[in-house]
Amino acid sequence: MNKRDESTKIRVSIIIPTLNEAQNVAKLIKHLLKYQDNSLTEIIVVDGGSTDNTPEIAQKAGAKVIICTQCGRAHQMNKGSQAATGDLLYFIHCDTLPPSSYLADIKKAVANNYAIGCFQAKFDTNRLLVKTNGFWSRLDFLFCRGGDQTLFVTKKLFNELNGYKEELLIMEEYDFLIRARKKYPFKIIPTKVLVSARKYHNRSYFKVQFANVVVFNMFRFGASQKKLVRTYKKLLG
Repeated sequence: MNKRDESTKIRVSIIIPTLNEAQNVAKLIKHLLKYQDNSLTEIIVVDGGSTDNTPEIAQKAGAKVIICTQCGRAHQMNKGSQAATGDLLYFIHCDTLPPSSYLADIKKAVANNYAIGCFQAKFDTNRLLVKTNGFWSRLDFLFCRGGDQTLFVTKKLFNELNGYKEELLIMEEYDFLIRARKKYPFKIIPTKVLVSARKYHNRSYFKVQFANVVVFNMFRFGASQKKLVRTYKKLLG
């Protein structure tokens, strides 16, 4: 059996961290199920204490739901990975829609010896400057990455790196990528996920980008998590 044949036997567990996503969670789950194949083992929604009915909506749409008593996306994603029965984990933010070929694309990457990777992105907006962010997602630089591009990783690799660092309040995905890319090649799949531009609603493009650049560089140079969170909130207003 060749590696491509073996890749078709991959069992994929999708993990979606949520917090007050009642407007988005059912749409995402239905989209994932619409384009599933026999490699999709489960969709796990890990809720971080929503005050709306996100968990109930997610369960009704067809996901397994885990309620976390501890807040924080890193903790939520780790909880999802611990509950996952698949041998490949696929992390998705609730305001992102993967391409219809998402499972085939991931299996192709794994067959080509990539144990970790993401998709390129495009944004659901007509604002030209925001749309340019999708172009930068094709470049293999850390700053051009982001959790909204989704992340696939074998469970073996994820466990080897001890998952996400739960003490991180922000930038947990960048931290994980830094550790993973020191040891493993990273695949940027050329097909695109559709990303919500909601963080740009009522904010200028330059304001959001400035906040991103400042906090990213503060993280690189070792600023504390509390300072990162405080600065990001202040810059975004």
